[in-house]
Amino acid sequence: MSVFTPASDQSVCTPLPVLGRDVTVPLVTGGEVTYAALDYAASAPALQRVWDDVAAYAPYYGSVHRGAGYLSQLSTDLFENSRTAVAEFLDCREGDQVVFTRSTTDSLNLLAAVLPEGCEVFVFETEHHASLLPWRDARVTYLNAPRTPGQAVETLERALADREPYGPALVCVTGASNVTGELWPVRELAAAAHAHGARIVLDAAQLAPHHPVSVQELDVDWVAFSGHKLYAPFGSGVLAGRADWLTEAEPYLAGGGASRTVARRADGGVDVEWHTTAARHEAGSPNVIGVYAIASACKALTEAGFDDLVARERYLIGKVREGLAEVPEVKVLSLFGDDAPRVGVISFVVRGWNSSHFAAALSAEYGIGVRDGLFCAHPLVRTLLGSDPQDVGECGAPDGGTTSLNAIRVSFGAGTPDEHVDRFVRAVKELVRDGARWNYRTEDGRCVPDRG
Repeated sequence: MSVFTPASDQSVCTPLPVLGRDVTVPLVTGGEVTYAALDYAASAPALQRVWDDVAAYAPYYGSVHRGAGYLSQLSTDLFENSRTAVAEFLDCREGDQVVFTRSTTDSLNLLAAVLPEGCEVFVFETEHHASLLPWRDARVTYLNAPRTPGQAVETLERALADREPYGPALVCVTGASNVTGELWPVRELAAAAHAHGARIVLDAAQLAPHHPVSVQELDVDWVAFSGHKLYAPFGSGVLAGRADWLTEAEPYLAGGGASRTVARRADGGVDVEWHTTAARHEAGSPNVIGVYAIASACKALTEAGFDDLVARERYLIGKVREGLAEVPEVKVLSLFGDDAPRVGVISFVVRGWNSSHFAAALSAEYGIGVRDGLFCAHPLVRTLLGSDPQDVGECGAPDGGTTSLNAIRVSFGAGTPDEHVDRFVRAVKELVRDGARWNYRTEDGRCVPDRG
């Protein structure tokens, strides 16, 4: 029996309405087609519900925490209520703080900035660069890519047991890979971290849009995610979790909003009393609309029902994997194997094709938007492709030659209709069987249609 067999009942949930679902794009072969947005892992389209909520609020926009006027007061209430909505969405503990940032990257850089002195960080090489790179001022132990969830836990336990001296430590791990879509054993990793006196932060950028995330059930210390992957636009993010390291550290940014009082000293200097709430790390005028959009998306996903969303996404995953399995030239990338639970993120390579060329043909000839490259997870993609860790792999098409160290990624979610997935599978089969119908060239590192 195929392990990719789709769920039998796809009617449990229809696609959620998203912006851009009716946009048409031109094809190089002539005519137009409805755009198939299959790059959710990079940025998911905004939910129509989120856009409508933002549009309804926009005329009442005002600067928060700054004024006595009606619009300012209304916006302040909306901003703080959004904080409550996010805390409920993540099932935060009493006393946890929800800090609004620009993105997952910003959230993890904020956490890196508040690490206690001497803190050691443990991170798998499989992480997205947002969680692989922020720890520049800490002692970092990079862990090799595991090949099973159990091996991930064992690798972490050995590394934590061997650490010297025994001081503060932080483990950073993804909830769902942005390359393979595979779910990581977060609860087990959290238990291993806490057993050895370490804390753990969950990069939920790819997990939160697809599955419920409970801080309490997973027993993680912090969660970070981005609004633009959670069907909310406007460049906002969240870092939610324990307050102590956040309140004990200097503010991430110094400025208005982070400070409670500022006074000149007799010697000409300045004394500052910083906030001890989340405002401590939210200096400057915040992105109120972006924050509200995140809260709206959290409510919309909760009301839609994650059980139904997960069931339908599992059905779509089955359709894609079943279709790709019928093409011998296609190799799907995986750490944990075919049986591993995953979200709607699948990366693959096609024998005889440069990945940038294949992605360009999907777009130009079929109106399908996917992503090619190394997906800001260069060490992981190198491992999955079996290359030397020192190999230089650049995203895009090399001049000359047909291969490169990159892959193709298709990703989808709550707004994806069946037709987009069906068109993608059909296009892959046709391109492999018949080849591209158009000529392509490399321009600025990208493969593009040659229009003469």
